[in-house]
Amino acid sequence: MGYILAIDQGTTSSRAIVFDGAMAPVGAAQEEFPQHFPDSGWVEHDPADLWQTVLRVCREALAQAGLGPEALSGIGITNQRETTLVWDRATGAPIHNAIVWQDRRTSAQCQALKADGHEPMVTQRTGLLLDPYFSATKLAWLLENVEGARTRAEAGELVFGTVDSWLIWNLTGGTRHVTDATNAARTMLYDIRKGRWSQTICDLLNIPMQMLPEVQDCAADFGETAPDLLGAPVPILGVAGDQQAATIGQACFQPGMLKSTYGTGCFALMNTGDVPVASQNRLLTTIAYQLDGKPTYALEGAIFVAGAVVQWLRDGLQIIKGAPETQGLAERADPTQNVVLVPAFTGLGAPYWNAECRGAVFGLTRNSGPAEFARAALESVGYQTRDLMEAMQADLAASAPEGMAHSATLRVDGGMSASDWAMQFLSDILDAPVDRPEVLETTALGVAWLAGQRAGIYPDQAGFASGWALERSFAPGMETATRDQKYSAWQRAVAAAQAV
Repeated sequence: MGYILAIDQGTTSSRAIVFDGAMAPVGAAQEEFPQHFPDSGWVEHDPADLWQTVLRVCREALAQAGLGPEALSGIGITNQRETTLVWDRATGAPIHNAIVWQDRRTSAQCQALKADGHEPMVTQRTGLLLDPYFSATKLAWLLENVEGARTRAEAGELVFGTVDSWLIWNLTGGTRHVTDATNAARTMLYDIRKGRWSQTICDLLNIPMQMLPEVQDCAADFGETAPDLLGAPVPILGVAGDQQAATIGQACFQPGMLKSTYGTGCFALMNTGDVPVASQNRLLTTIAYQLDGKPTYALEGAIFVAGAVVQWLRDGLQIIKGAPETQGLAERADPTQNVVLVPAFTGLGAPYWNAECRGAVFGLTRNSGPAEFARAALESVGYQTRDLMEAMQADLAASAPEGMAHSATLRVDGGMSASDWAMQFLSDILDAPVDRPEVLETTALGVAWLAGQRAGIYPDQAGFASGWALERSFAPGMETATRDQKYSAWQRAVAAAQAV
């Protein structure tokens, strides 16, 4: 029986999970790493932290499982998307900290590109909007602001990659500079219809195309680990950006199926099959996965702050010591108060895409305290999800492939989905069922399946989908008038936050 090592490199921590031949976890390890905030709206990671924490958790997960590297049939990698790194092609030395997906330093450049009329072309090719969220303008910033970077890049000395590419480079001892189609699709440099890097956009941003990695399917041969890292070479067989990996892990293989992942941010993806649906409501058109050279597309809505709002309660306000406390506080909140928190700490994502907006709290009274803040924080995630769901429904009504209807049920995963209170409110505010699977770590499971299926030890799509298991379903129970009143208060709060 073969085993798969799944690497899940996230925004605040790195994890590794060993799955057995039945896709059950048998060993796991996790390690947080520092966040760096050098300026307002800027977010960075030390590239060494990303690599070293991944290496340590891989070794620890194998030790916990009692396995050596020879037991592994393959490795799968899933990662925080859009985060941008540039390093020396010869030495592997980074030229700067990684610029994280949350970073807003290129807002002015994006606004200037919009003002010059470039957004329709970018959207047509990439499915994305001109926003600092994506890798392209972060890469352009590095080339312009790191001394000597442009000259070295044009001489072929520097390479660009998202976190998956950085990890593969290090795991393979610098022998492979590759990515997969889902990560490429998030750079704002990749033509998702033609399946190649866009020369037009690279020229627009003055990015040398020789910096860019080779793009492969999600299940492919990405190279072997250097023997000294884990004790023996292990093939890397699966790669997908974290939200696409969760879509796979939730077995959303049929057009219309929908999942939402609640990690640092919240990301809802709807499978649209072989048709890239163009959004009329400022959602993103992206690649859900690519197998055997064939892309499957998705509509995506991105919320920048979901679980991060609970971290803010813990680290910023210091009113909780751990995330599980929020449920008890929310339950004790004064029902007569309607405190509304707009957690736009790094701007608003879909469907607003307002990079300049910042967080705000409305409805405070003298009696507002930790319980009301905790409830407002959890509710903000439900409200933002409803914003996404309404935009998706409008897009499908306008331009869905014939015969395609979205699922009435939302499949959820990620750390925050463990909160019964938050998931019940989500069901209430959506007026729709919410299904939570037995395996909440669907991101790691999805990429483990990619690698295991490539290795020949895991079932095909149909077999994998048949094994999806429900842990709990949440049904809406809120009165219609209450739901409408609360959502209207949220919409007013968002409008007021954007007006500041």
